[in-house]
Amino acid sequence: MALVRYVTEMGMGIDVHGGDYTKAAKRAVSDAIRHSSLNFFHALNKSPDDMRITVNIGVAEPNNVDRAAVAATLPYGNVTVETVFGGLNVPADQGNDLMVIANAAVIVRFEE
Repeated sequence: MALVRYVTEMGMGIDVHGGDYTKAAKRAVSDAIRHSSLNFFHALNKSPDDMRITVNIGVAEPNNVDRAAVAATLPYGNVTVETVFGGLNVPADQGNDLMVIANAAVIVRFEE
């Protein structure tokens, strides 16, 4: 069986204070899916649990993202989270505060 892409959503999330890459990644996923309403399950004879979801997260420090916590933000499907270099770190003018910007691509596929 082949996996066929049906949905691609993009989002951006920011942790304004604290440099938390996971928080920024979760916000990026929320931004990506917040305005989605998938209504094609009946037409495809599928359920939300049949979704194979890949979440690609781009941040400056990919190893600092808790992938399981990001996956848990999605209510359905079999979720895989991948992290890559991307996003942006914005240091504070003074002190060690850090603004973290994450980008997310949420891709939904079904087995056909």
